[in-house]
Amino acid sequence: MHSQSSLLVAQVMHQRLRPVLHRFIYPVFFVRINLAHTHLLNNFIFGVNRWRPLSLFFKDYGPRDGSNLLLWIQDLLKNQGLALDGHVFLQTFPRIFGYAFNPINLWYCHNRQGELVAVLAEVNNTFGEHHLYLLRNEDGSAIRKESTLLSTKMMHVSPFCEVKGSYRFSFADSAQSSQVNIDYDDTEGVLINTAINARKQALSRGNLLLALLRQPLLGLGVVWRIHWQALLLWRKQVPFFHQAAAPASKLTVSHTESKERTK
Repeated sequence: MHSQSSLLVAQVMHQRLRPVLHRFIYPVFFVRINLAHTHLLNNFIFGVNRWRPLSLFFKDYGPRDGSNLLLWIQDLLKNQGLALDGHVFLQTFPRIFGYAFNPINLWYCHNRQGELVAVLAEVNNTFGEHHLYLLRNEDGSAIRKESTLLSTKMMHVSPFCEVKGSYRFSFADSAQSSQVNIDYDDTEGVLINTAINARKQALSRGNLLLALLRQPLLGLGVVWRIHWQALLLWRKQVPFFHQAAAPASKLTVSHTESKERTK
């Protein structure tokens, strides 16, 4: 595990299996920021808590009050019995010309040995709600590429899915690449597969500028694509569900141990 922040040039795949097959793939890019090094990242193209063509503002994450995110995540994990003594990385879409919508932010939490011990999945919906899913092995062991972490679905995300069932998360990281798989199971089994496959690059001014030039409308495009895909599902007559009430608690902790995927 490297301590440097990085740019992730990625593809997002989303596939619905029932009642009709519906699949799409979109190119995107993320930044993955070492929260201990945010003061080192400001330049003419990228800024932390300041306006730049690409930017990241603390008030968009975690407690949403602009406070120190590293202290916040350390305190959250401590309250769940995890003493965090390694690097924490926040993976997110940056604001582009001041705007971003993030369906999911991923907080990668490591121990002193550089092992991944927890991931906080911060899920946002288009209704302004957000929910935190803390993913960890119940025995405290490191999260490996073979690990499957389960969490009960708690928040309304799509009008074409009920707030039932559970998510299955898996993570595979190397110095050159990153892979995230999120499967959603309802009461009948697997309903949706989502995968984020990315190539890691240095978070340099040149790489950031190139990413911006290739996808200058990514921020608006994320929201447009969500609504476009919703229209396609509606045209395919996929059942529609009204928005469910938000859960009382903002945090859900994964409830199963690591297990190897069936081969």
